[in-house]
Order: sequence, then structure tokens, then C-alpha cells
Amino acid sequence: MLNRNDSDYVYRAMCKFRKSLLMTEMLLFGVILLGPLLPTAAAEPLADQAAESQQALPTKSQDPAVDAQGANATIDLDGTVHLPPVSIPFSSLASEEAKKNFLDFVHGFASLSGGEGKDINARRKRLDDLLMRPGVEKLRAVFPVAIKPEKICGVQTDVIEPAGGIAKKNRRRVLINLHGGGFEVAAGLGGQMESIPIAALGAIKVISVDYREGPEYRFPAASEDVAAVYKELLKSYTAKNIGIYGCSAGGMLTAESVAWFQAHQLPPPGAVGMFGAGALVDKFGDSAYISSALMGSPMPSKHPSDMKKTSPYFSADDLDLQDPLVAPVYSPSTLAKFPPSLLISGTRDGLLSPVVYTHAQLVKAGVKADLHVWEGTPHCSYAQPVVDPNTPETREAWDVIVKFFDQNLGK
Repeated sequence: MLNRNDSDYVYRAMCKFRKSLLMTEMLLFGVILLGPLLPTAAAEPLADQAAESQQALPTKSQDPAVDAQGANATIDLDGTVHLPPVSIPFSSLASEEAKKNFLDFVHGFASLSGGEGKDINARRKRLDDLLMRPGVEKLRAVFPVAIKPEKICGVQTDVIEPAGGIAKKNRRRVLINLHGGGFEVAAGLGGQMESIPIAALGAIKVISVDYREGPEYRFPAASEDVAAVYKELLKSYTAKNIGIYGCSAGGMLTAESVAWFQAHQLPPPGAVGMFGAGALVDKFGDSAYISSALMGSPMPSKHPSDMKKTSPYFSADDLDLQDPLVAPVYSPSTLAKFPPSLLISGTRDGLLSPVVYTHAQLVKAGVKADLHVWEGTPHCSYAQPVVDPNTPETREAWDVIVKFFDQNLGK
């Protein structure tokens, strides 16, 4: 019996349209070629039959294991796919530790559903108490570090240094971390979660920035905070020796910060990392739907990317979500000035598509850009409070991050 991974099941479900789609294309091709030669009465039924066929394209797979799971699938003229109920096993290419971490991820975040409602402070506290604080403690037990709260130009930060000291080659280098959390939560502990393994494994100083978030603040407050910290660090470090990275919202903010630096005549950092996010905020692509299925979550609405309604930080009426300062991916001239960029995601990450799209646009713009996608891993799995340091995929991601900055920052 063949082993199957995440992409195999998604691909097979989509391929259930292939036979009917080919038949429809042949029928349409025949109408185009023969239409002028056929009597009108003969041509019209063929065209009608082709149109009806494209409105709903049922198919039957040659794989009984696929067909046994549900009814036929259909596809609309606008490209919308209607899939039957399917059962998708965990990827055979991922490790057993990754499977356990996936289950911990799903169950861990399910435990957050409380009665806080719209009380953002209650939500933040519940997340910190139930997941973030225990997660940080688990990481600190594996990676000895010193954490020192420090205000830099009025912005709260945590300075994380390896207990064994900073490596000689990194004494003139520093990393800035921008935590995830949807521009609403995870300040403080979230940044520590993303910084502790990198500081320890890389023997480098990491400064995690507690930038201003929604709903209290609106764009571009976070970009302004990152720029303030960056400008201060430029007094002690050359730009090429500063790296910036973040997960999820922090990945988006990393891209926004680079664009902000350009607009305010600040030199670009030596390298950046956008993890579990791309350089855009308004479109999520295929992965928003595929990930929902692979994570056992309800499917999003037909257009799940209305950030002005879902994210208070981007809710200003006059904000253009395709402004290069918000979404640099839409500006080739902005992207062309990006430093070497590392993009990371997983096959079960809802933001995989923006990551892949951003990588493609960076490469098109002539930027050195690396893309790594781990099989079976959810959204920012290597930086979540349920992270397991013993998961091979997590260790690989951390190693890739450390090596990337080591190779691309100045000496």
C-alpha cells in the first residue's frame, strides 16, 4: 500500500475533476473549430451541453480509497471547488513527534475557548496563563538563557542572551524578533517563545519588541515602534549586522518594517525572516481553505481576507491594504530593495499560500530568498506555546533560521 502525505490527499481530491474537465474542454474545442461549419441548430446544443458540463463537473477517481469517502466533487465556472466529505490521515512523511505536536496544537488552542468575549485583556491573560507561560518555562528548561526587560526609545523589549555567552563571531551582530499574535496578543511571552531557541542555538543576542497592537492602536503604530528600536540599535551595530524576523503577525510586520525603513531613509537590515506569513495582509489564497480541512477546523467564508473587519489594527477606514507600507508584495520596486529573506511555513499552515506567493515575488524582483516548508506542520509550529523541542521538524526549522542569519549577516 502506498504511503500518502498531505499534498497527495489534497491533489487526489482535486484530480477528481480531471476526466470531466478534459471531456468538457474537448467538447468546447470542437464547438470552436466546427461551429462555423455546422448549422445553427446543430451548434447550439453542443454549446449548451458544454456550458452545462462546466457548471458542475462530477468526476469519478480511479482510486477506490478516494471514491469510498464520499460523493462526487463539482467545480463552478468561477473556479470554486465543492468537495465531498473526506477523511485525511496525518502525513506519512512527517515524524511521529510531529503528529503528537499537531494534536497538542489542536487541543491546546481549543482549551482557550472561555467566556472572555470581546475583553481583550482577559483573552491575553488566559492565553498567557494557559499556554504561553508554561511554554516559555518548557523552553527555558532546555535552552538556558538570560532575559532582561529593557525600554529602548520608549518601546518595551526583552533582551535575550544565551547563558553560555554570545559567540565571538556574533558580538557585533544582533537579531530583532517581532512576535506573532494577530496584532492583538502574545506580547512579552510570545516574543520570548520565538527568541529563546534562536538565542541559545545561535549564541546570539535577540531583542524581542513588544510593539503596539490592536485594538488599542492602529497601523502604523507597530512599524513606528520597530523603527524606533532599529534606529537606536544602529548607533551600536551596522545595518548589515542586524537581522529581523517574526512569526505570523510578526512575519507580516517584518515585511512592513523593511518597507517603512525604505520610506524613512533608513538602511536595510542585513537579512530578514518572514515565518508563517508573507508580505501581505489582504489575501490568503488556497491554504486558508486547505489548512482548515487539514486542521479539522470549519471552512472559512468564501472571502476570508477582509482584515478591516477581522483585525482592529488594520481597521482604519482610509487604510489601503495594498499600500506598500502595509503589503510590500504589491510593490516590485519596494521588494527589489529587500535584503536576503528567509520564508518558512508548513503544509498545514493557513498562511502557506501568502508565504509561497511572497517568495515568488521576491525571486522575481531579484532578491535572494529561501523558502522552507515542513510536511505535516501547522502554523508557526516551531514558535507556538505547545512547541516540543524534541520534534525533528521543529529542530530543523530552528537550525535553518540560525544558519540563515549566520550566513547572511555581516561579519
